[in-house]
Amino acid sequence: MSRDTKAIIGTVIGTGLVLAVLLSAQIAAVNGRIDDLISRIDDLSGRISGLETDVRSMNARLRAVEIAFGKLDQRLLTIERAVLPAPAPGR
Repeated sequence: MSRDTKAIIGTVIGTGLVLAVLLSAQIAAVNGRIDDLISRIDDLSGRISGLETDVRSMNARLRAVEIAFGKLDQRLLTIERAVLPAPAPGR
């Protein structure tokens, strides 16, 4: 092999190694960013679970208020019937 052939082969191999190292570094950086993204998604999932719990709690409280208002409405109707005179027939 001539000296030029050896230089070309050395350059190609060297360039290939440099490209392999750069590609490996890029892959490692992408993996790091993906890990960060997964961490943020897990955090968001936990926060959403907390919100779901809060909404369920508010739903139960709202249901209790609806029931209490229903009872109050029944009591008011009973008082109205007892206190207010019935309308005259024909009116």
